[in-house]
Amino acid sequence: SPVPEDSPVGTVVALLNVVDPDSGENGQVSCELSGEAPLSIVASPGGSYKVVTAGALDREQAAEQRVTVVARDRGRPALRSSRELLLEVSDVNDN
Repeated sequence: SPVPEDSPVGTVVALLNVVDPDSGENGQVSCELSGEAPLSIVASPGGSYKVVTAGALDREQAAEQRVTVVARDRGRPALRSSRELLLEVSDVNDN
């Protein structure tokens, strides 16, 4: 669903659930965002993450925001997986 450009900072735009069936450090996962969008990722209990707005969205500058979610385990060597996230920004009358 598109996110209005006037959404306040901290608006949840995606919920992610990350699971690694390994045990010990190999099963402990952390996530981060890669990209230049005004978004951040916040860990929640149970392997869940929220992607939230971290700054103002402006549809006139960018109708969509793309970031990559990178999940890494704590094994040695660390394994990782990534997925692109596309956020559509909807227009709000600025006048």
